[in-house]
Parts: sequence; C-alpha cells; structure tokens
Amino acid sequence: MIEWNADQVALRDGVVAAASALRADGPVDDEASRFQENWQLLSKLGLLGLPFEETYGGLGQDLVTTMYVLEGLGEACRDGGLSFAATTAICSVGVPLNRFGTAAQKQRYLPRICAGAVIGAHAITESVGGSDALKMRTRARRDGDHFVLDGAKTFVSNGPVADLLMIYAATRPGGGALGVTAFLVERDTPGLTVGQPIAKMGLATSPLSDVYLDQVRVPASQVVGRVGGGFLVLDYVMKREVLFSFIVNVGEMRHRVERCIGYARSREQFGQPIGSYQSVANRIVDMKIQTETARKWLYDAALTVAADRVATSDIAIAKLIASEANLETAVSAVRIFGGNGYMTEFGLERDVRNAVAGPIYSGTNEIQYNRIAAMLGL
Repeated sequence: MIEWNADQVALRDGVVAAASALRADGPVDDEASRFQENWQLLSKLGLLGLPFEETYGGLGQDLVTTMYVLEGLGEACRDGGLSFAATTAICSVGVPLNRFGTAAQKQRYLPRICAGAVIGAHAITESVGGSDALKMRTRARRDGDHFVLDGAKTFVSNGPVADLLMIYAATRPGGGALGVTAFLVERDTPGLTVGQPIAKMGLATSPLSDVYLDQVRVPASQVVGRVGGGFLVLDYVMKREVLFSFIVNVGEMRHRVERCIGYARSREQFGQPIGSYQSVANRIVDMKIQTETARKWLYDAALTVAADRVATSDIAIAKLIASEANLETAVSAVRIFGGNGYMTEFGLERDVRNAVAGPIYSGTNEIQYNRIAAMLGL
C-alpha cells in the first residue's frame, strides 16, 4: 500500500476540511440552481487545478496524489453529481491539453481551467455508436486553415454549462483508430448548439445534454495532438477519467461504511444493537472488503499508468470492481438502515441512484469484459 507523506496528507486534509459546506448527510438539492455556487467552492479549494503545472495556476500534483485528494473529496462531499462534474472538467479538456496541447493552447486555456473560470466537457458518444467510438458519424473536413465539423453528440457531461468542449470527429472516415481527431471548440463558435439539459435518475447535479454541430468552422490550430491522433488522446483521457471518477466513489464508499458502522452500533432491535446480529455485521464486512478492494485496484492501476506501462487490463478490472462495489455497497447501506434508508432525508437512496450510472459511463462494464477477454487472447 502507498505510504502518504506529510505534504500529501496535509493537502487532502485541507480539502476535506474546507469542503464541510458540502458534507451534510441529508438530502442534496437535485436542482442545478446551486451549481455555480458550489462550483466556485471547488475552485477556491484548488481541486480543479490539481494535476496541472503551477505555471498555469495548477497545484502540480502527480497522478496518485491527485487521486488521493479526490478520494478525500468523495469522503467529504455528499453531492455526487458535483464531484462527477469536477472530475469530468479536469479530464475532458485540461488533461489532454496538459499532455498534448501546444504552448499557445496551454497558455490560453489552462489558467482559466485551473481557476474554474472555464468549465470543460468532452463530446465523444453518439446516439448510434454508443460505446463503439469507431462508429462515430461526426465528420471534420479540411477547408484551408480550418476544419468544418458536422454531426451530433449525446450524453455530454457538463454540456449545459461547458465553456470549452473537446470534440472527437472523424477526419478520415473508415480510417479506424487513425481516422479520428480531437478538436478544442469554444461554446460560442457559430454552428455549435447545446441542447436542453437531459433529466436522469441520478447524478442530477451533473448537467448533461446533447451537442449539435452544423458547419462548425474550427481553426486547425485548435487540433489537440495531431490530425488522426484523436484515439491516442482519448485513450490517455479515459484512463484518467476512470481513475479520477471512481476514486471519488471509493471516498464515498468509505464514508458509507462508517455511517453504517455508526448506525449498526446505535440502532437497537429486540434489546440489542443491530450490529450484534451476524447478518448485519457480515453485510458491513462485505462493504468494507468491496471498498478496500476497489481502492487497491484503482491505486495499483494508477501506479502502472504512472510508470508508463501497459495498463489496459488493470484499468478495465479496476473500473469493473469499483463501479459494481459502489452500487452494491449503496444498496447494502439502504438495507442496513431499513425503512430509514428508503427515506429521502437520509440521503442513501440518492447514493443508489448515483451508483447505477457507474457500470455505464466511461465505457460500459460489458465493454470492459470484452477488453479484458481480448487481452487474454479470447
């Protein structure tokens, strides 16, 4: 297990303490009315600049330290949608710019991303292709020193509030992984239309929408990486999206386990605490094991990624374990709390609704199984 140094612990503890305004275990306002207010709080904590260079206003933290702090956010913040929006903003535009962006692109956008003044989103998924990104129909054709983008994207997290979008489009249809390019597109670019917010069962405070592209002219200088290198960018981004978003879930699970332990000690039935009953105690033990297993897999996968070793299976396994554990522990918490767990005021039913999304986003768990099987030669 990783040994955290004093600086890492202090950084995490500072975030946890400062996020106390988002800590209440009761119901979270599912409306987006407070999004900007809460977003500013995250900005002041420095969370949005965690992995980016200090030159641009970031905190300059490495991959594992960033995850450690985000895990603390998961423990402290009960607004899962806000946390998801934050990791999306970090990963969607900031992460690929930090790794593949030109000096001019970094100078123009990263300081505002770190400060929370610009919210990022990535537009990948399409209604027909779903998880099969190679089937994307959005096209980008060269026109002098510009590209012209046409198409539509769906399920764009942060779409309704995004100022800057990383849009993946086919520059060479039929070219497979070498036929896709990543474009940095500002929201007010003519021809780009953001659809109405889409209501969903959970993560309600994470805004979601479709994005439409009609003859959107983007300067060639807004290509991130190189033309035809979009899948290299996407692979880099998705590894970190899995690590960042699901380590937040681990923080949420750790908090959930502690709540259940406290409740099992204080809640009495038939003259004794419910934690003295083996059926309840074993359920909490299972929650603890699931949480620690997910945590270990995510950090181990991060160390593999940080060492620049092949991490395809590690990331897929970590995503599977963490997303399923989050859902199972959320359901278990409701059952331990009984009737109270089903009531909105305890906030546990919201955890279930939020957790249902985990096996779907960042590549469905079915896709992860296929990926692992392929790595096994099956």
